[in-house]
Amino acid sequence: MKAPIRIFFSFLFVLFLTILFSSFQREPMSLKFKFPYKQAGLTERQAAAHLLSRFTYGASIGDVDRVLKTGLEKWFMQQLEGNIEDKELDTMLAKLDDINLTNTEVENKYPRGARVLRMAIKDGVINKDSVNKGDQVAYRKQIKNYMEMNGLKAPQELYRQFINQKILRATYTNNQLRELLTDFWFNHFNVSIIKNQCAPFIPAFERDVIRPNVTGKFSDLLLATAKSPAMLIYLDNFNSSGQPVPIAQKDSSLMNGETRVKKMQFKKKQGGLNENYAREVMELHTLGVDGGYTQNDVTQAARVLTGWTIAPMGEEGYGSAMKKLMDKVGADNLEKQGFVHQGDFLFVPTKHDNGEKTVLGKRFSANGGYEEGVTLLTMLAHNPSTAKFISKKIATRFVSDQPSPKLIDKMSKTFMKTDGDIKQVLIAMVSSSEFWNADALREKTKSPFELAISAVRSLDAKITQPYQLFSWISKMGQKMYYYQAPTGFPDRGQYWINTGALLNRMNFGLALASQRIPGVKIDLEALNNNHEPESAEAALTTYSKIIMPERNLDATIKRLKPLLKEPDLDKKVEKAANTMGNDDGMAIVKNNKINKKGSELAQVVGIILGSPEFQRK
Repeated sequence: MKAPIRIFFSFLFVLFLTILFSSFQREPMSLKFKFPYKQAGLTERQAAAHLLSRFTYGASIGDVDRVLKTGLEKWFMQQLEGNIEDKELDTMLAKLDDINLTNTEVENKYPRGARVLRMAIKDGVINKDSVNKGDQVAYRKQIKNYMEMNGLKAPQELYRQFINQKILRATYTNNQLRELLTDFWFNHFNVSIIKNQCAPFIPAFERDVIRPNVTGKFSDLLLATAKSPAMLIYLDNFNSSGQPVPIAQKDSSLMNGETRVKKMQFKKKQGGLNENYAREVMELHTLGVDGGYTQNDVTQAARVLTGWTIAPMGEEGYGSAMKKLMDKVGADNLEKQGFVHQGDFLFVPTKHDNGEKTVLGKRFSANGGYEEGVTLLTMLAHNPSTAKFISKKIATRFVSDQPSPKLIDKMSKTFMKTDGDIKQVLIAMVSSSEFWNADALREKTKSPFELAISAVRSLDAKITQPYQLFSWISKMGQKMYYYQAPTGFPDRGQYWINTGALLNRMNFGLALASQRIPGVKIDLEALNNNHEPESAEAALTTYSKIIMPERNLDATIKRLKPLLKEPDLDKKVEKAANTMGNDDGMAIVKNNKINKKGSELAQVVGIILGSPEFQRK
């Protein structure tokens, strides 16, 4: 065979192998499980609807058919992989300029007020003697002008973009399960904007620490959160210190540029031991409150984690004092002296307690340094109590408020067997009969965030002002990212449902359906292929089935019909729209022109969205 022909056929063979290999790469992991929904008495369509109710923020038009076309198990695996293209969402997120800033870039662009003032005084724009004296309006104007001239912004603008991206992702992403898991794990490892010092680092915490690890190994997720500036500051470990250790330093007395490492003793750092993170990492992040640890274990763990702090970020931002020490020591000598610098994380040996410790019976010898903390967190991540605690929390979120011990045991065993593989734990859960049991169907109550997102998804809404939805979600009782306690929002229905909450939910449904929420547009007629229902009763039946597919809605429709004859319902719609006032940047659409039939349809849909059945998932 001639050389050119051989080359040509070799090229074709290589091309064939490349295509073949890439096709294998695109396929999700082999499906070695089947969902036992038939044993639970569900049809395939009902099973698809159940999957959508638990692993998305609510079914959009046609989602049930799309799941059936893909296949239930394959659809679930695609959601676990989370690699489906999101072109529409990416275009939306591209308009949010600063959601991808690094922590250092955030420090430089969004300095907190006290730092801005110091900068302005240093640059001679503000006289320090005039602060809190004289004309405060003029003073604030000076600060504002100074920020604009230097390209600085108030942190609230960053938080607004961050909240907007969460609403857009939840509404529009094709990788719904990944977004749900991001919300779940963020809530598990909660940090709060309420604490101003850690607030600017929360966007990177969710983006770089939580989202990439939601279906990986739990130990990796735990270690990543422990090193995050947001967590280090939120639970105060960044300034926790113990006994000093000897460190190496350059001896500048040597000639010819030679370097000799000599031992130096540094004074104990200010602050002392702080047990906040050690306590919460055991009680909330791993073992659980009944996980078998004692107060002494907490204290000992806190000693292990001394020296875990944040690296210098930004010009004169957090960690700037440590920057002087690092510059003095020199980058080449940091590792020799026991420092560990990884991104925004820094282990400082001069702040570490170098004595012996014992945690949960595990002895940590003296001078273990950074590796002590890694060993501790790895040990906690692999503890049987952690397997049980995490499995129960996942099952509570995705199965029922009171998951069965049998299901928790099955998931726990998978956790231990697979080295804490979150993906495998989820597969074990959804492959179990307990997930498909009739008692689990629509057993969970939607949180305000889930309610709002499921509503806009079910109505195929176009969102141009996401923050308007955030205001309503906050009104309904869930101000995202602002929950102050490290526990995160509770995940049980009784926390969300009370008389006031139900009224706010109904008001939200009525305001949304009647297009009284600015920046959220819907076309109710298009949902029914522009077919006009013959009556309000017909509209109730038709739109209930569209909004809540594959459910037995006879009892719900019977319960809602009397509301259609409510004489003052149109006035209640108006009141619902105006109940928000103008708090938190909320605007109200006034005099929105909807024809009489359109108004009647909006009232019907609003009633459906406010119904008890729509509150369930």
